[in-house]
Amino acid sequence: MNNTNLDNSKNKIEKIKPDFKDSKYATGRRKRSIARVWVKKGSGKIFVNGKDMNQYFKRPVHQISVARPLNEINASDQYDVKCNVRGGGLSGQAGAIIHGLSRALVSIDSSLKKTLKKNKFTTRDSRKVERKKYGHRKARRSFQFSKR
Repeated sequence: MNNTNLDNSKNKIEKIKPDFKDSKYATGRRKRSIARVWVKKGSGKIFVNGKDMNQYFKRPVHQISVARPLNEINASDQYDVKCNVRGGGLSGQAGAIIHGLSRALVSIDSSLKKTLKKNKFTTRDSRKVERKKYGHRKARRSFQFSKR
């Protein structure tokens, strides 16, 4: 028997399919990312694209930022979250999850809106990448100017 087959099976991360019936749904957006978020009462687990959040987001900055709406309302161990995210990079995806999660929490309990709005979680961040202009190296950066 081949040892390589055994090693490959151990390294594969199985996708988790949690049951999210009777949950609240919301959509969050940031840059080019769109997150579909389901929230229900539970033990505080967060799943992103079928994986645990810590496996999907390797950077601690992203892990902390995704959990911030739950930490602000002191409910980090009261709700389970399931997210499907597509488009953009990891920072945009984390921002989209924050937006969708806070909107779903407001739909569960409208008294949380004041706290989440104060921390700007319910507002969509409308900043996008500026387009490149002709005659420039980037959107605003020009080519080096030589007088002589």
